[in-house]
Amino acid sequence: MKVTLQEIRERTYKPVDAWWTVLLVDPLASRLVRLVAPYRWITPNVLTLLATVIGVGAMVFFAIGDRWALAAGALMFHLSFVVDCMDGKIARLNGTGTIFGQWLDFVLDRVRVFFCAVALFGGQYVQTDNVAYLWMMSVAVFLDLFRYLNGQQMAKVRRVMREQIEALQPPVDPAAVTAGIAAETTAAETTAASVAAPAGTPSLRRRVGDTLRRNRIRTHLFSGIEYEMFVFIVGPLLGLVIPVTILAGAGLLVFELFLILRLLRACQQHPAKLAAAEAAFAARQAPAETELIAAEMPVTGVSPTGVPTTV
Repeated sequence: MKVTLQEIRERTYKPVDAWWTVLLVDPLASRLVRLVAPYRWITPNVLTLLATVIGVGAMVFFAIGDRWALAAGALMFHLSFVVDCMDGKIARLNGTGTIFGQWLDFVLDRVRVFFCAVALFGGQYVQTDNVAYLWMMSVAVFLDLFRYLNGQQMAKVRRVMREQIEALQPPVDPAAVTAGIAAETTAAETTAASVAAPAGTPSLRRRVGDTLRRNRIRTHLFSGIEYEMFVFIVGPLLGLVIPVTILAGAGLLVFELFLILRLLRACQQHPAKLAAAEAAFAARQAPAETELIAAEMPVTGVSPTGVPTTV
């Protein structure tokens, strides 16, 4: 089954993504997906394994460590990342994703990054006998693992808070949902119209943010993806492994601190939101309990013969 590039974009692209992925990965990955999509034996797991094999090639070049080997390793790492992005696109396009595939992708991603770090910084240590490369290897590996663990734990905390609130919400009425969607659509159209013709000139920050979102680029410009690409691609290509790794690590720490502060704010606001949800839940339950008690109370009356009766 042949698919067009437009179909691939519509069915596999994320609404917003890292700028590195949008600008330097998706244009190539979508065209490669178009080539392999008709072959059903090319599953997401096959692509995950292929990305790992290409990553091994990057490790070899990084371990050699001379100027041209570093450049070749950087290009191999980027190609490995492109193929790794293809597995998710194929899964969404062909409906061939599996839970095991998600696990495999996560584990092999971490393995690839770890051994690429060992090869890159270890190779430079062998070339230069500079122990700073060994310290930077430890930092690079730690930061990559930290951002993954931190992301998972923050998602877990947010899920728990959301589930606590949702457990106190009233049952969803399909008719109300439909009406709500219609109302939201109308509100969105009204908002869009007001945004399209603003009363004044929007701020520079807003204009930049709107431009980025229109082009699918998320507004936080330095995340885990950019961190890996700078450490394993930009640094080796420029021959500035240590300086670029330091700058990338600083950028990642700032981004993670921003996420932690947002989580802290959400956690601080959660007790008040939970208390309000509990109060609303209790208010909804009170009339139902009153009706139940009234229904269970005995009714006293008088029979036609004048004898009191209790029902």
